[in-house]
Formats: sequence, structure tokens, C-alpha cells
Amino acid sequence: MPREKILIVEDEGGYREYLTSHLEERGFSVSAAPDGMSALDIFTEEEFDLVLLDLRLPGQDGLDVLKQFKDYSPETQIVMMTAYGLVQSAVEAIKNGAFDYIAKEALNPETLNLTVRKALEQRRLKRENEQLRAEIGRKYTFENIIGKSKAMRDVFQKIQRIAPFKSTILITGESGTGKEMISKAIYLNSPLHNRTFVAVNCGAIPEMLLESELFGHMKGSFTGAIRTKKGLFEEADGGTIFLDEISELPLNLQVKLLRVLQDHKIRRVGDTTEISIDVRVIAATSRDLYRDVREGRFREDLFYRLNIIPITLPPLRERTDDIPLLINHFLRKHMPEREGITVAPEAMQQLIQYRWPGNVRELENIIERAVVLSDSNTITPQALPSELQHIGEDFHIQVPEECLSIKRTLKTLVPAVEQELIRRALKQTSNNRTRAAILLEISHRSLLYKLKEMKECQR
Repeated sequence: MPREKILIVEDEGGYREYLTSHLEERGFSVSAAPDGMSALDIFTEEEFDLVLLDLRLPGQDGLDVLKQFKDYSPETQIVMMTAYGLVQSAVEAIKNGAFDYIAKEALNPETLNLTVRKALEQRRLKRENEQLRAEIGRKYTFENIIGKSKAMRDVFQKIQRIAPFKSTILITGESGTGKEMISKAIYLNSPLHNRTFVAVNCGAIPEMLLESELFGHMKGSFTGAIRTKKGLFEEADGGTIFLDEISELPLNLQVKLLRVLQDHKIRRVGDTTEISIDVRVIAATSRDLYRDVREGRFREDLFYRLNIIPITLPPLRERTDDIPLLINHFLRKHMPEREGITVAPEAMQQLIQYRWPGNVRELENIIERAVVLSDSNTITPQALPSELQHIGEDFHIQVPEECLSIKRTLKTLVPAVEQELIRRALKQTSNNRTRAAILLEISHRSLLYKLKEMKECQR
């Protein structure tokens, strides 16, 4: 890993040599200059991670040098140094882009090390964010969201229409349909694409911590609040926040979120004042929010605030035209070095006919596993999980020749067909009742009731 580079701009020779020696001993690559003009010559020749810049320099004021540094390389961190205790000048420097300032009279090795470490950590974080944003930009273009089916073309057209606006969006769809991917596509095709994007899973954070995570807290507002903390809404100010699994938000926080959407203000836990924010909200859920509203688990007023622009993602079983495209994409993604790997026609047929309760995420996992387990460049049915092995097999129920009553025959056959379908669904899902219910397109409760009936019939 290359050494981080620091430039010291200090007119006092002994102090300049001390700083240079101290930082070089700690593994940094250090350059030094006695004044602003020579510092600018060095600065424009090399890329620096951090500059320690004296506030008072011969010939040119440190504030002027700071502005020139920032104009040339905005991402370089700059820490001002002063021996005069000029707090007002130091504050002015921070307003003009300096990371921090240190007073020479209070400087010791520990303070210097801490300040340098903090400045470089923020520099690394900024660089990582830039790289991540570029990577996300490549990954979440429309070209990289796979789908040619009419259902997905409709989704793409809607995203293109709504992305330029800041309206609140609610994305619904089963688990694994790609809700977060769509949210990032909206963000990256919006005017806010160079601003912050914050994603939070409302179901993954303990309820007692969720309010603090979303809205922040003040020092001492509860046990363990040892410092004031910004919430995720503040972090996303000016940008976009993605609230995944919004249906998991407790009712008391639903009220507070409603106020944020209405007033564009948040209040940290333990604070008495409100903070204005400007954030685009994109929410998502795999639950039926209409049903949650009817059953009192989700506030109706919040639902209508979130559902200004709805986007419904189709489950994979309703876009089977996209399955071969997705499979080819996952083959290239997970085994790029094995060119020419294909899926046998009978295996492809099983993949297309499967009901995919886990949607695109499940398909990707199965393709990755099949690629790893296949000995050849052809994925056969034997490389697929057991729940796909018997897709498409027929079953036969014998109707007695002497039975001519349609009514009596249907009364006998319908339960038999139903029970056979339930047995097959359980076999395909390795007895996972939740996934079996999705396959059968009935509720989990209905499946449990039918299983109970089957058990009683067998007694």
C-alpha cells in the first residue's frame, strides 16, 4: 500500500524539521516548504493527502494559500497551524475548507498524531465514497438491470419519468425482486446523483435504537449517549434516503416519520429544537401495506404520504421471459473465467417452470451453486437443488369407470388434487411451509389449515 503523502508549509525552520522528522518516523511520505509560493509549486507537481499549513507565512497569508490549494485540489485535507491563538482566523479557515486547526503552543506529539489520523481517515472515507459512487453508477444503470419482459419495461419507463423529480416513492414487491437496486437506479438517474445516498433497513435495527439511528440524539439523552450524534436523515440532507422494509417501523416512529414528510424537519432524541432538512425519501416493503393499514399495523395517513408514486416490482414467476437473460448474467458474474458455460435445455426448462418464491435473489444463489458443483461446461438438472428436480412431472388420479356423476366425482377428486399439489409443493421446498404457500399462491394460514385437514383424514 503506498504511503500517504503530507506537505508541511511552515516558515520556522526548526519547527518545520521537527514536524517532518516526527511524521516520517510514523511512515508518512513528507515534503516541506518555507512559504506559500514554494509550497504551491510543490503542491501542483504532486498529489498530497494532507497539508499542515501555517496561518502566518512570509509574503502570502495562509488563508490565501488555503484557497489556492482548495481550488487546485478540493479533496486534499488541510489542517491550519497558528502560534498566535487567532481563533477567528482559524474559524475563517475552516469556513474556507480547512479540516481543522491546531495551536502551536498546545501542540504535542499526541495531539499532532490524533489530528493527522482524523484528517487522513476522513480523506480515505471520501475517496472510498467516490469509488463506491462510481461503482454504483456502473452497476445500477438501466443497462445493468436485466429485463426485457413487458412488466420490467414498464418499470424502466416509470423510473425514467419520475427520477428527475423529488416526489416520495414507495416500491413494493416480494422479497428478492430487487427493490434496493431500483431505488439506486432512481437515485443515480436523478439530479441528486452526486449527493448522499443513505440506505437503512428498518427491520434490521432494534426498536429501541431505531429512533436514534434515524433522527440522531443529544449527549446525555439516554444511558450510553456519551456524545451528540447525527441521525441518518441529517446524513442524507440534500440527498436521498432509502427506507427498506418500511412496514417494520413501529407505530410511534411512524408518527414521527409522518411529521418529517409533512414539515421537512427532524428532532434529535433529547433535543428541544427542530432541524430543517431537505431529503428525498424512497421507501420499500415486501408486505401488503393495504392489509397492514386495515389491520391497524400501519398508519393510513403515513401510507398515503409514502405512496405518492408507487412502483410495483413483478415477482420472477410473472416475468419468465427474463429468466434466461438473468441466468446468462449470473453465469458471467460468478464464473467469468469459464467461457462457454451453458445450461442444458431440460435444466433451463425446470428453471423456467419453477415458481421462485425467493425471486431473483434465489435464482442467483442457485446458479452460483450450480456453476460451482458442475464438473463440465454444461449445467444439467442434476446440478440443480432437489426442489427443482421434479418440476413438470405429471400425476394421475384414477376416475372409476362406473362413476358418471360429475358432482360426486368433483367432490372426490378436488381434495385429492389439492392434497397432491400440497405434497409436491412441500417436496419442492424441502418442507418449508412459507415457501410452499407462496408456490401454491395461498396464505400461510390456509396451508396450515389444509395440512391439519390432511392429517385428520389420514387418522
